[in-house]
Amino acid sequence: MTDSSVLDLAPVVPVVVVEDVADAVPLARALVAGGLRAIEVTLRTPAALDAIRAIADEVPDAVVGAGTVISPQNVTDSVAAGARFLVSPGWTDTLLDAMKKSGVPFLPGVSTTSEVVALLERGVSEMKFFPAEAAGGVPYLKSLAGPLPQARFCPTGGVSLGSAPSYLALKNVGCVGGSWMLPADAVAAKDWARIETLAREAAGLK
Repeated sequence: MTDSSVLDLAPVVPVVVVEDVADAVPLARALVAGGLRAIEVTLRTPAALDAIRAIADEVPDAVVGAGTVISPQNVTDSVAAGARFLVSPGWTDTLLDAMKKSGVPFLPGVSTTSEVVALLERGVSEMKFFPAEAAGGVPYLKSLAGPLPQARFCPTGGVSLGSAPSYLALKNVGCVGGSWMLPADAVAAKDWARIETLAREAAGLK
């Protein structure tokens, strides 16, 4: 990765759940063609690590990362598979230590002010805000910018094409995570052209 910050790769990071590893490469190619290079493959399915490996091997323009990283073993397995960044829904000292030692950029998840302060204390200023909408959304993040201006976020969880611009307008938001450009029916139908079109629309957000 030329930039060590996940937050600056693209305005939107697609959050991908891969059920069938055969879908991984064409799906990633469609996202990249639409302008979304950073792709978070969540570790929610048995196919996830193989999907990361396939994208890393076959889609050189993609910057593939692992999401739903919740243990040191997840960290080790993801990096071994070719993940170039890590994203967690939350964090513990043990998980944070493992992510710091991984050698790749990471976004630990937070949903409270105390968690943000604790990460800043540990030298981490870039975080995932999750679950964004349920945890307070745009007003919550806006209120954090005053006392904690050094913290930057990737809000994920309930973010949509309609709400993304409001998040991206905040000075403490670098990008948003979402899956609206990957509708289940399009993935099931292997309609990669539709996904590319939706990705292009997302990539154009400011």
